[in-house]
Amino acid sequence: MSKSNIILGIDPGTVVMGYAIIEVNGSVIKILCMDVLKLGSVKDIYERLEMIHTKVNLLITQYKPHTFAIEAPFFGKNVQSMLKLGRAQGVAIAAAMQGRINVTEYSPKKVKQSITGNGNAAKEQVWKMLQQTLSIEERPQYFDATDALAVALCHHYQTSSPIGKLTKSFKGWEDFISRNQERILKK
Repeated sequence: MSKSNIILGIDPGTVVMGYAIIEVNGSVIKILCMDVLKLGSVKDIYERLEMIHTKVNLLITQYKPHTFAIEAPFFGKNVQSMLKLGRAQGVAIAAAMQGRINVTEYSPKKVKQSITGNGNAAKEQVWKMLQQTLSIEERPQYFDATDALAVALCHHYQTSSPIGKLTKSFKGWEDFISRNQERILKK
């Protein structure tokens, strides 16, 4: 019997942070929780960061995830937004590290590619694919929650697929070749 794997996915934010936890048991994927932490009413950025840390710690204590996956900030926003988002991401990662959980970051393109097959998919497309894949009845109020679910599911796909394992394990062809000398055909 296969052991279940619990994955905590985070879509970091300083106004709204999405989070989702899935349990994977063989080919069965169950959503344990999916919601958002609303931070917009709190003016002090440091208080928001403390709230993020506290929430991630609570999720870890309650659900005991085996792994933690987080969406990496993307470039294109203004510098101040990027700095704030980076802080939020760092605080969430620190909470996971404090909980002794392995952390993996995924770019937004990688998450969208894993879920929809299109790295440029819209949030609505990601949601529709999640809805079909996981048989979800109604859409949550915030896409931040579904984005976090997408991050968790992306992590499952990346770590359970032989191709995902290869891309995680090797740093390019040179690394692959150096670790697989017995596979090289010599003529």
